[in-house]
Amino acid sequence: MEIKASQVKELRDMTGVAMMECKKALVECEGDIEKALDLLRSNSALKAEKKAARVAADGVLRIFVGESHATLIEINSETDFAAKDANFLKFADDVHQYISENKVSNINEITESEIEDKRKALVQTIGENIQLRRLETVEYSADMNASSYLHSDSKLGSVVVITGGDESLAKDIAMHVAAFSPLCLSADDIDPDVLEREKAIYMVQAEESGKPKEIMEKMIDGKVKRFLSEVSLLSQNFVKDPEVSIQGLLDANNAKIESYSRLKVGEGIEVETKSFADEVAEQLK
Repeated sequence: MEIKASQVKELRDMTGVAMMECKKALVECEGDIEKALDLLRSNSALKAEKKAARVAADGVLRIFVGESHATLIEINSETDFAAKDANFLKFADDVHQYISENKVSNINEITESEIEDKRKALVQTIGENIQLRRLETVEYSADMNASSYLHSDSKLGSVVVITGGDESLAKDIAMHVAAFSPLCLSADDIDPDVLEREKAIYMVQAEESGKPKEIMEKMIDGKVKRFLSEVSLLSQNFVKDPEVSIQGLLDANNAKIESYSRLKVGEGIEVETKSFADEVAEQLK
């Protein structure tokens, strides 16, 4: 049966799937566009499942800041090339639209929505594993100021909520949070496991110095205090004015940080590095 170019184009416009895939589906369904559409949807789910095990460590962030809550979400692709694809960016915008219209506190709430069908279709269109990896939502009241920062490449972002000050101050601190990646708000909030790991490292370093025990204890104590100062948001030097600490900036504006959140695309994902020869060999297989 002859398949017309207009049929292929119509199916392509409906699905966003490659022209050859559309033509194959139409041939298999004897020109019936509805059946071909169902076939492509079925194939997209299968292809998405097959690609799900592949590492997706690139991508973009999307951030929504509303009147009572803000949401950050990480949308992953396998490569930066795919992350710049128009279809991928359209999908990211659809996700942004969804979180702006729905208060979402768990990533599963999105993966069980109509967004999941769009994700599977996108996997088929661009041929990479696409995942919604992480989502963080912070809530606040009407008397608080919330703002966000999203880096120019959309791979690093943060949200900060403050009382006092204004939205401009919240945005400046959000920029700082994105740049300095604090582990905690203050030294009292540090994860005990993180602190113990650092202390263990400093202890080994002190023992290797061969100094007396009382000196070693002072060395360890000094390094712990310096570490806590570097990773605690309130004690960090403000990114736009290193002469002022974040606590000093807050005091000058009669403000207080209520909460903050930060995401960086691919953070914590182990990516296997391959040589060009290995990649070629894998493609040949």
